Amino acid sequence: MENGNVMIQAQNLAKMYGNAHALRDVTFEVQKGEILGFLGPNGAGKTTTMRILTGFMPPSAGSARVAGFDVFTDSIEVRKRIGYLPESVPLYYEMSVWDYLDFAARLRGVKDRDTAIERAMEMTNISERADQLIGKLSKGYKQRVGIAQAIVHNPEVLILDEPTIGLDPKQIIEIRNLIKSLAGDHTVILSTHILPEVSQTCSRILIINDGKIVAEDTPERLTARVRGAEHIHLQVAQPAPEIPTEIEKVQGVLGVTAKGDNEYEIETNLGADRRADIAALAVQRGWGVLEMRPVSMSLEEVFLKLTTEEKSAGDGE
Repeated sequence: MENGNVMIQAQNLAKMYGNAHALRDVTFEVQKGEILGFLGPNGAGKTTTMRILTGFMPPSAGSARVAGFDVFTDSIEVRKRIGYLPESVPLYYEMSVWDYLDFAARLRGVKDRDTAIERAMEMTNISERADQLIGKLSKGYKQRVGIAQAIVHNPEVLILDEPTIGLDPKQIIEIRNLIKSLAGDHTVILSTHILPEVSQTCSRILIINDGKIVAEDTPERLTARVRGAEHIHLQVAQPAPEIPTEIEKVQGVLGVTAKGDNEYEIETNLGADRRADIAALAVQRGWGVLEMRPVSMSLEEVFLKLTTEEKSAGDGE
């Protein structure tokens, strides 16, 4: 992509606390309109990266740019373009929802505050709570108010640090749908250690562990890369002992494992979709295909494999 589509750019970011490395040579880009999942265990360096990108703290080394502006030399310009929801939502419990958002809009220099507040409340579905004290709201509504303050100035970039932490399942789904609705108009970094969040919300995932990026790709490609091969599930109506041997003759098939009398898992070369060839063979042999689908590792499996490998590699240094 052209560089004009790069909304966030981090280059060789490092952060030291004494002799401890919070970040080590972190480099990545986020495209305009993209939702990037920033995934890692607690203490991996997610929040430190967010704080650097928002100008909250300087790095020990490296650089970062948002919408073409340097986070450190053009800090004010960067902050105008960023909406930030930290892990601990900055709310004033003694204020009403409207007054708090009005305060946030004034801080942001919003000209037509009433229109901006109404838009933010409508997007976060809190319009009916406008006159209610924030301290009286449920956890889910407080989180919505936090997101509303992050978008009240209609920023180009949204950085959300653990936006669904502490919410019940219904609230999580509502916040997840809200975040997905922001894509396209806003560039979003969603930082979390909750694995289903990134798989259901984000188009691309960046995994950080021990202050270092260990993987960066789509959920599907990460799965295939970790496995080193593609996997296909096949269920047939007419099981036959020769099925594994016959399928293994198909070009690109590495192996076939029987999962029952009429179910098989087929391993093929990475990047090779052999479903059409296998289906044609099944029809020719009269096996009767009941189901054929790609098999993916869960994001939990991918994450554990990547972070465990990284830890093992570090232990060997």
